[in-house]
Amino acid sequence: MTQETTPTPGARCFGDGDPLYAEYHDTEWGHPVHGEAELLERVALEGFQSGLSWLTILRKRDAFREVFGGFDPEHVAAMTADDVERLLGDARIVRNRAKIEATVANGRAVLALHESGRTLDELFWSFAPAPRATRIATWQDVPATTDESKALAKALKKEGFRFFGPTTAYAAMQACGLVDDHLATCPVVTAEGAPGR
Repeated sequence: MTQETTPTPGARCFGDGDPLYAEYHDTEWGHPVHGEAELLERVALEGFQSGLSWLTILRKRDAFREVFGGFDPEHVAAMTADDVERLLGDARIVRNRAKIEATVANGRAVLALHESGRTLDELFWSFAPAPRATRIATWQDVPATTDESKALAKALKKEGFRFFGPTTAYAAMQACGLVDDHLATCPVVTAEGAPGR
C-alpha cells in the first residue's frame, strides 16, 4: 500500500488505536486471498475467533502459524491426538479443544478435496457474490450472514469442514475479499475498486 492510500487516524472503518489492527485493516481485510494454506489459515482463525475479539487472534497469529506449520494442509492433516494435547498446553494460542480438533479436521478436508480433484480455493471462491455497486454506509448495514455465506458453510460442512457456520463463513468472506465491507467513508482500496465506490 502506498503512502498516499494509507488512512489517517480516524479515517479507517476499524483498526485505529492499535498498529497491528490498523495494518491488518489497511493491507489484508477485504483484499483477495487465494491459496490452500492461506485460506485454511483464514478458516481456522475465524473459527478460533468465535467468542473472542479479532485483535486477540491477530496478536496470537504468529504462534498459530508456528504450531500449525504455516497452515500447510498436509502438516495440519497429519497432526495427532498427542499434538492436540500439546497445543492445549500452549498458552500462546487459544486453547480450545473443539477449535483445535476442528482445524485438524479441516486440514484433512482440504486433502480430501485434493484427492477428488478440487481445491479449497476453487470451492471457496465459487460462492463470491457479485460486487456491490457501492460500499455500505454504516456498520448497521453490514449483514451477519448472507445467502452466499449460508451456502458456503453448507458446502464446506458437506466436505467435512467443522466449526464454520454461516456467520463465521461471512466473516471469512469479508476477510478474504469475497466481499468488500469497508465502509463508504474508508479510504482503503481493494481489488473491487476505489474507496467510496
